[in-house]
Amino acid sequence: MRKNNRPSVSASRRQFLRKAVGGVVGIAAAPYVLTSQALGAGAVPPASERITVGMIGMGRQARYSNLKTFLNEPDAKVLAVCDVDSWRLGRAKSDVETFYSRKAGAAAATRCDAYADFRDLLARDDIDAVMISTPDHWHVPMAIAAARAGKDICCEKPLTRNIAEGRALADAVAREGRIFRTDSEFRSLSQFHRACELVLNGRIGRLHTIRCEVPRSDVACPLQPTMPIPADLDYDLWLGPAPWAPYTTKRVHPVHSYSRPGWMRCRDYCDGIITNWGTHLIDIAQWGNGTDRTGPVEVEGRGTYPSDGLWDVLLDFEYTCRYENGVKLHCVMGGAFTQFEGDEGWVRATFGGRGFSASSPAIAKSPLGSAAIRLPLKGEKRDFLDSVKTRQATLADAEVGHRTNSLCHLGHIAIQVGRKLRWDPAAERFDNDAANRYLAGSPREPWTV
Repeated sequence: MRKNNRPSVSASRRQFLRKAVGGVVGIAAAPYVLTSQALGAGAVPPASERITVGMIGMGRQARYSNLKTFLNEPDAKVLAVCDVDSWRLGRAKSDVETFYSRKAGAAAATRCDAYADFRDLLARDDIDAVMISTPDHWHVPMAIAAARAGKDICCEKPLTRNIAEGRALADAVAREGRIFRTDSEFRSLSQFHRACELVLNGRIGRLHTIRCEVPRSDVACPLQPTMPIPADLDYDLWLGPAPWAPYTTKRVHPVHSYSRPGWMRCRDYCDGIITNWGTHLIDIAQWGNGTDRTGPVEVEGRGTYPSDGLWDVLLDFEYTCRYENGVKLHCVMGGAFTQFEGDEGWVRATFGGRGFSASSPAIAKSPLGSAAIRLPLKGEKRDFLDSVKTRQATLADAEVGHRTNSLCHLGHIAIQVGRKLRWDPAAERFDNDAANRYLAGSPREPWTV
């Protein structure tokens, strides 16, 4: 394959997409058998009875968070890693093998297999579950392929690039009978858990307003020159379902580095902070509002895009949604919190800083009795592994993750259309034809699930 020759790349990508994306990575569905690895056996089960995990995508988030967490869970065993960047892949393989060697001794060291193509990892019948930590545009194709291959799935947020993708994902996971965890940790943070329990138990009275603020971090970047593709990177496979574009470092990720990647600010691969941080705080809004599996009925918003350049996500935005029960949700750039306001007070949960605050000590310290609504509190990886063993839904399954992501997309669509829109959360359709054209992504995007 001649990576720097555009006609050759386009032809190879067409062949790849027919095989990989046309059938959402055409792997035949098969009946699932709960293997011994998935059963678990006490706090520190023997290696043969652990949940076996394959890690797909070994970039910044995987290296600093996801891989370490799975390695430290006593009933999980990482058997394989996968990445299209061979430098990252080699480091991930070494990290896994070093960890297990130090833990069990060299004589009992565990081999970790490394794959450039995720389909090779999914083809293994000794892997129970996968952790997907790739750029956003690959989440849904890989997750649906994993479901069809009989794997349970933990997938980074934002789950989807558009609402149609989310519906396809949630339906596929349900159809294949898989366990799915949207890998957002905010339901596992005590301040967000506490705020939602107080709201659901009426401690602020009737809820009428939710305010979410997400950090300001997206910036513009001028157009970049086309660069030679690094020898370490399979750029065709990195692009996958995205439109072809010439390689430049700030479109992908820094070479031999885990610093913040440019793809997070390119709308062919990610929608920027409106979904990246938005899904964290909106997920808590949905949880505390009791609307996990539905959505609002009205949305309007405004925002500003860069006038030109490589990075094209929103530089600032705000949007407002109204639910059928009358609750209004406002999402803007600013801090990093979710605040619930009722007719008897308010509670706020903040990422970092003060953590939890309330309008009065009485609300903040309000005890919850034995008959109160109680929400589980556990780490997101622990939640996933427990559900793999019990076959019960996780705290943020595919439908929940889809609805959270949809709410961010609704705001983004309203900004792009430039008018207030009515939304039917059951049919997942707008009252506006122009807005409905965005359900499968921006009209400039040629690919959908």
